[in-house]
Amino acid sequence: MPQKIEQEPEWLQSFIDSPEKQQKLYKRTLFIVVLSQIFGGAGLAAGIAVGALLAKEMLGTDSYAGLPIALFTLGSAGAALIVGRLSERYGRRFGLAAGFLAGGAGALGVVAAAVTNSILLLFVSLVIYGAGTATNLQARYAGTDLATSQQRATAVSIAMVSTTFGAVAGPNLVDVMGRFATGIGVPALSGPFILAGAAYILAGFVLLTFLRPDPLVVAKALAGVQSQENGSIQIENTHTAPENKKGIIAAGALMVLTHLVMVAIMTMTPVHMGHHGHGLSAVGMIIGFHIGAMYLPSLLTGILVDKLGRSTMAIASGVTLLAAGLIGAAAPGDSVLVLTIALILLGIGWNFGLICGTAILVDSTDLSNRAKTQGTIDVMVALSGATGGVLSGMVVANSSYAGLSIAGGILALVLIPVVVWSQKKTKVKEDILQSHDS
Repeated sequence: MPQKIEQEPEWLQSFIDSPEKQQKLYKRTLFIVVLSQIFGGAGLAAGIAVGALLAKEMLGTDSYAGLPIALFTLGSAGAALIVGRLSERYGRRFGLAAGFLAGGAGALGVVAAAVTNSILLLFVSLVIYGAGTATNLQARYAGTDLATSQQRATAVSIAMVSTTFGAVAGPNLVDVMGRFATGIGVPALSGPFILAGAAYILAGFVLLTFLRPDPLVVAKALAGVQSQENGSIQIENTHTAPENKKGIIAAGALMVLTHLVMVAIMTMTPVHMGHHGHGLSAVGMIIGFHIGAMYLPSLLTGILVDKLGRSTMAIASGVTLLAAGLIGAAAPGDSVLVLTIALILLGIGWNFGLICGTAILVDSTDLSNRAKTQGTIDVMVALSGATGGVLSGMVVANSSYAGLSIAGGILALVLIPVVVWSQKKTKVKEDILQSHDS
């Protein structure tokens, strides 16, 4: 039983003294994160589904129809950094709630821009709306604060699976929200942003109201007490350790490369299909399977990462992305089936990389600056997606879709030497942490 530290408030000391209360808070935190992610997924998908169409309608040209994605990404990158720093200083509750509320305000700003036909307001609002995207991704970290090393990947996967429910519901409500918007006298295409605004604001209020006590605040207090008592890694339900820079680099490379490869190939697949005469229904079906593969396997992935190890699943991510690239490159232009298989593998490879990379990042960071580091890595992930989207068009224009797919698959193999380079130190740390869990 840890000795009491008089400086700690009584409510916080009760968690320090009770491993049972720590585990109850861990489970409660996961439930609140799941609830917020369902709303957050709806906010993310509903707006993105019609963002390009709204921009095309307001600008009167399709030349800049891709601009909303660029603005989302810009806003997401900036918000990831801000939300990470706010969480570091004030706790997950405040940082995540602020991000979702900002995203909701941005969505409602898009509605106002559509009503007033203001292009400037549209652009500014889309950047702010991107805060919701960043927060939706960063919420996965909240479930890991009080998780043991053998629970972390599973906690991330639970958050990602819950995002799927909202992400599936959002696009399916586009027509309903369009009719609702028309009924209240605003442009039909702004309707999904009304839903996005409401969903993000609800997610923010769920976290602000119910994420108490704050898991990161409790985790930091536990780490501080155990550091004073032991001067080493001896923690029951949450872990602190010297920062592992190799692990941070490996985690960042894993998430950045998998995201870049996934976005690059996914972005050009609809264009490639259009060149071979496939209609929107076929495109929608393949992208639907791809998005499902990105999120639905998450729970199984988390278990595999925790049971088989980070390094094994990181290598599996690279190999799966390589297979996706090779199959996509070899797919006949008229074969929807083969392209679907390639896009499913692309989603699974991304899923492996993100969940595994998140677990490695949590393992490798000290609680004193974990949230800030997580925010910084997520900025790089967001920017890698933008880079992948931009470069993919250039690569296809100068070679082919097959060339892009092969290049993406080969690039994913860079993950293997990075993992091998970091493996020894990371493996030692994992063994130490797992020995204390048992």
